[in-house]
Amino acid sequence: MTKAGRIWLIWGVLYLICTACGFVPNPQGGWYGLFVLLSIAFFIPPGWLLYKAVQWRSIKIMKQVRLVSILSLSLSFVMILVNLLAIHASEAWGTALYWILIVVSAPMVCGQAWVIGLFGWACLLMASIMFAPKKK
Repeated sequence: MTKAGRIWLIWGVLYLICTACGFVPNPQGGWYGLFVLLSIAFFIPPGWLLYKAVQWRSIKIMKQVRLVSILSLSLSFVMILVNLLAIHASEAWGTALYWILIVVSAPMVCGQAWVIGLFGWACLLMASIMFAPKKK
């Protein structure tokens, strides 16, 4: 497995952990702190991946991270809107839509401070744009 492949794997494992933690309702005390740390740690592998992509001059990796960031931000926005618009739907619909939001926005929901997840995705997106080689 390549070095980039290992970093993608670590990121995927952190995604699964954050997703699972997102299903824990109202964590208290130490659990809350752990979940916030997990949601922040989620963004270390892609930052590392972008750092390595700049070193390796890998436009492909930068584009992949950019695509994942755009998809997560876009789907998070759509699912937050859908959740808000479904205020008069049944409880079952609300629960199902919230579960979809957890899967789409794992670090955002895991940390309970949604701004952390959104800020992390935005930083990844901007870094992948800023450090991409400019066309001449």
